[in-house]
Amino acid sequence: MPGKTLRLNMPQWQGGAEPAYRFGAELLRWLAPAHEGPEETVVVPASDGQPLLVEQGIKGRTALLAQARAARTAIERHQPDRIVTLGGDCLVDLAPMAYLNRRYDGKLGVLWIDAHPDIMSAAEFSHAHAHVLGMLLGRGDADFTAEVGHQLNPARVMIAGMSDWTSAEGNILQELGIRHTPAADIAESSQPILDWIQAEGITHLAVHFDLDVLHPAHFSPLLFNRPEQPEGAFDGIVQGSMRLGQVIRLLQDVSGACDMVGLAFAEFLPWDMQRLKNAMAELPIMQG
Repeated sequence: MPGKTLRLNMPQWQGGAEPAYRFGAELLRWLAPAHEGPEETVVVPASDGQPLLVEQGIKGRTALLAQARAARTAIERHQPDRIVTLGGDCLVDLAPMAYLNRRYDGKLGVLWIDAHPDIMSAAEFSHAHAHVLGMLLGRGDADFTAEVGHQLNPARVMIAGMSDWTSAEGNILQELGIRHTPAADIAESSQPILDWIQAEGITHLAVHFDLDVLHPAHFSPLLFNRPEQPEGAFDGIVQGSMRLGQVIRLLQDVSGACDMVGLAFAEFLPWDMQRLKNAMAELPIMQG
């Protein structure tokens, strides 16, 4: 594959106010296959155990904005043709998507594989990982949208795998004019997405893969499988229904239809690995 591919490690957790996203991103870096291109890691501090401050309606806003700017600087240092991002909460894709849309003259196609649309703002929700696609489309906090520069073209954005949404999200989806395809329509065939790629003449595509599009019963390292969570903790929050193999098939098919120039993995929460890591640290013999 010609061109330069940057591997961007971004263990950001504040956007989802969940410290375990940091460990998930670190493990993704270990799991990912070796590559020959440049690699950058955005420094993200670990949680100090204290609740994040809400600033201008956003939890951890100062840290998130600094990390977005650090990611932009790291990307621009290399001027890559492609970016693979290993996160972290969904906000990790702000800088990569913004860069790639500039790199491809505002004609970037974006496939947002997610159980949620990520188009809210501080007016609706304090967790900025649910804002990122809205920010890329010019909606939301002014400092974050300023990081985008050249906004995405809504016609060239498709949300895949989202089967339900809140009334507030529905209004914003309509306002922004974003199309979406439910999980059932792509469970056995990638054709709805391939048709969109062809209709819009998309030649360069960036993909956001939020692992929570997967069914929690078939893929365990997800937010919805957090150990010892109180009953009803996720009531009212849409959960994914896809299988990992279905998403991989979709990614392979779209790779054959256009040039995939971006891919981000987000919201990987390997709870059992975290528990074992913590347990090992409690054993005196492991300290020597």
